[in-house]
Amino acid sequence: MEKGMIKVSVLYPNGEGKTFDIDYYCNKHVPMVAGLLGDSVKGATVEKGLGGGAPDSPATYAAMGNLYFSSMEEFGSSFGPNAAEIMADLPNFTNIEPTIQISEVMI
Repeated sequence: MEKGMIKVSVLYPNGEGKTFDIDYYCNKHVPMVAGLLGDSVKGATVEKGLGGGAPDSPATYAAMGNLYFSSMEEFGSSFGPNAAEIMADLPNFTNIEPTIQISEVMI
């Protein structure tokens, strides 16, 4: 990714009683989001949590999804009109309320 791009990270905190279907997320949710947001998405990654910083500790996050945009304007104009449909799909793969962070790529 290039310096100055906007990265939208959707983090799904791990924990007791929390569920996350990574197969649904990768094969259904992410393609749906990509279709809705179209060409404004310049890249995407999905990460599955494997462990924490200490040996044998659980991952802090069950999963993370990252979307990259050229600008805040592109993110806002593509995500805003589709937010309700995107969020409505969450119960199909998780019972976790995600944490969202918007960042600027620095290097």
